[in-house]
Amino acid sequence: MRTVALAKRILVTGGAGFIGSHLVDALIERGHSVRILDKLEAQVHGPDSGTPGFRPEYLHTGAELMVGDVADRALLERALDGIDVVYHEAAAVGVGQSMYEIEKYVGLNTQATAVLLDVLANQRDRFPIERLIVASSMSIYGEGRYVLPDGTPFAPRLRPDAQLEQHDWEMRGPHGELAAPAPTDEEKPLISTSVYALSKKDQEEYCLVVGNAYKIPTVAFRYFNVYGTRQALSNPYTGVAAIFGSRLLNRKPPLVFEDGLQSRDFVHVSDIVQANLLALDADPGAIAGQVFNVGTGRSLNLLDVARILADGLGVPEIRPEIPGKFRSGDIRHCFADISRIKGALGYTPRVRFEDGMRELTAWMRTQSAEDRVEAAAAELAKKGLTK
Repeated sequence: MRTVALAKRILVTGGAGFIGSHLVDALIERGHSVRILDKLEAQVHGPDSGTPGFRPEYLHTGAELMVGDVADRALLERALDGIDVVYHEAAAVGVGQSMYEIEKYVGLNTQATAVLLDVLANQRDRFPIERLIVASSMSIYGEGRYVLPDGTPFAPRLRPDAQLEQHDWEMRGPHGELAAPAPTDEEKPLISTSVYALSKKDQEEYCLVVGNAYKIPTVAFRYFNVYGTRQALSNPYTGVAAIFGSRLLNRKPPLVFEDGLQSRDFVHVSDIVQANLLALDADPGAIAGQVFNVGTGRSLNLLDVARILADGLGVPEIRPEIPGKFRSGDIRHCFADISRIKGALGYTPRVRFEDGMRELTAWMRTQSAEDRVEAAAAELAKKGLTK
């Protein structure tokens, strides 16, 4: 059962970022009152983000912006005052960087979420929120779901380094047989392969546990590879579409690990927003304690993504650089089974990748991007995280 939500007072943590700002736009357009709590991280928002009064130009003028960390309890309490619904979108993003900035990622993701939940649990009379919607990630799965040649479902761990050193990139079964990628459902065992993934798993599980204990209807959305306008093009640890786009804007080849045939599920930011709005409208019983994949169910390899971006940016002659290296913790294939969210919330992805790329590349052509990919790759190599 679904009813359109009456006007609510909504807090969006991380609401000045890529996904959060699009969600804020949609909420305000539907008549909700929105407050944002965002740290305005320089890596995402640029060096001017620390300037007093700084506000991203794309941020909806109707949204109230509070600048600071979710882990700042006093500030968080002020942000929660009078709030009906919390969207917890705030997180440090970046698989590779998380493997050497461990304290930062655990602090901004795990610890900040713990502070939010501690306030909600211990001050229910003061902050009686009606529902909590938390952004999780497909990264918590580790490798996606596979099927062995005899049809047996297979949920593998990482490919061993010894295999990858031979440039044998595809997933293999227990006896060396080739395993075929299959849609990854929400019941697939979680085998996180990075500090970032573990911190997102923490965010999801802490929210669900506390929500259940204190009767706060809580839902976790496992976002797959999100793309769209407002991605931080100068952040070398953001989504792959933005990283590739940054290189191409600077007329440099995208850097691709392995052979480029590893695949992901690319979902447009408007479909992420769609899922979040459906969770706001849904009967609390339909979402309480639930986890949902948010993707498209379509698998695309990285070479195709690079080609489509290059075509859209008018540089089809720039081909990816494929040095034959691999990164510690990288997975081979993962794309979403979206049957659960379709059935429970009525979600249907609306934006085809090719159409979304046309929009994205048109926007990219209006932007400038500082290419920091080589510096980030050098840092990973220095830490022994690429081989």
